[in-house]
Amino acid sequence: MAIIPMWKCDRDGQLFDDKKAAEEHDKLLELAANISHWLEQSVEGIPDDAIENIGLLMASNKDMLMKAMKGKPEVLLETPEEKDEASNVTPISA
Repeated sequence: MAIIPMWKCDRDGQLFDDKKAAEEHDKLLELAANISHWLEQSVEGIPDDAIENIGLLMASNKDMLMKAMKGKPEVLLETPEEKDEASNVTPISA
């Protein structure tokens, strides 16, 4: 019988067979929780479930948000298909 090491995320109970993936997921959830807390303290009238969803959305798309904040706001308007095409482009070497 083989023993397979697993890592469990304390925040949501999700299991991973790769420690690095588990740590990345935990960091994502921590960022989402901190964003949610910040929103809750900064903006009144948003339902709790919406705050959690917004926090998770922002944390999951942090790279895109960073690009937008660094002077490329048009990345926020790209459709999912455009994002996939942009990430699948392979440079042509001369």
